[in-house]
Amino acid sequence: MTAALDAWFVEEILVHEGALRHYLARHWPNVDERADLRQEVYARVYQAAATELPRHPKAFLLTTARHLVVDRARRGKVVSIEPMGDLEPLHVLVDEVSPERWCGGRQVLHRLSDALDRLPARCREVVWLRRVEELSQREVAHRMGITEKTVEKHIAKGMRLLADQFLGGDDAWPRTRRDAGADHRDADDDARHAD
Repeated sequence: MTAALDAWFVEEILVHEGALRHYLARHWPNVDERADLRQEVYARVYQAAATELPRHPKAFLLTTARHLVVDRARRGKVVSIEPMGDLEPLHVLVDEVSPERWCGGRQVLHRLSDALDRLPARCREVVWLRRVEELSQREVAHRMGITEKTVEKHIAKGMRLLADQFLGGDDAWPRTRRDAGADHRDADDDARHAD
């Protein structure tokens, strides 16, 4: 199997090295790391092909490269919270959370929870998926079976209502008949776009 896999790899994957180099040149800014990325892509493709050969080798190669670039970029954004050395000589004061600060944070979370609960149902779901679960606009639209334009409308409305709630207090936006009908209008918009 290894000899057959090696032959397949040479004939179906290595022939696309130029495309892979071009992709990495466009999507990875650090020139010094591109060779390592290319080798890791090859290793991942080879390992996956040992289980099952992909039907479209070039597409599989470039998709693997895309996933690797995204993973590396995501890891690059993570900031380590481990101390880098002894902070005592720097006389850095660690800010302990005072009871007042803790209580204030709890109050803000409670107000946010109340404000989210007061949003119209579909608007609340869109805001939750988009802002808390961090789904893309397209993923939210797909999951809820609505258009991306409707997702945009719900986000804009939800953010406006939440801002009003925080800036204007508890009675900033009582639920009106216009708000109650918004979900029905959005459903009508989705039905028109689905045709």
